Amino acid sequence: MITPEVFRTLIFKLPDVVEVPHFDRAAFKANNRIFVSLAPDGLSINIKFTLVEQSVFCAFDRTVIHPVANKWGLQGWTTINLTKVKQSTLKDALQTAYNTFLQLKKK
Repeated sequence: MITPEVFRTLIFKLPDVVEVPHFDRAAFKANNRIFVSLAPDGLSINIKFTLVEQSVFCAFDRTVIHPVANKWGLQGWTTINLTKVKQSTLKDALQTAYNTFLQLKKK
């Protein structure tokens, strides 16, 4: 299980990530845009992928990683269950989403 503390340790290894409140969740920004939010109970995150990235990560195991179950999911927002995900997979997911946001800054 990835605890909220371990999650924060991993996400803050990425340069220039800041935590801000976002409704009832903790949000994490890069390039001044939210790319991850942590659920209030600390059991899951929502992360912004491209649709291709989302399909790749969801292919591993949809009980662990799946599109958000509404129109946000159709935009690439994806839920990751922190109680089931492997740390290596979470690191890859965070780095992937972060890299996507860095590319937005260059455009």
